[in-house]
Amino acid sequence: MKRKQIEISMAEENHCYENAMTERVNHILKDEFYLDQTFMNTPHTKRAIKNAINLYNEVRLHLSLDFRTPNMVYKLTA
Repeated sequence: MKRKQIEISMAEENHCYENAMTERVNHILKDEFYLDQTFMNTPHTKRAIKNAINLYNEVRLHLSLDFRTPNMVYKLTA
């Protein structure tokens, strides 16, 4: 990552609690949406990520949202 000049940390410097949230989201993406695989090319990667985001927001029910999707909650508050 350093050779490609890619930032290693996903959180701001000295904000350890932000990193915990990032790790939780990464776990969900890898475990539930199979984004832990090696992708063949960039278009395939982008399709997989777009699909995962759609499933997360439109289909996956969230306990913290009283078993609603984020988009359901957003529509109620918009």
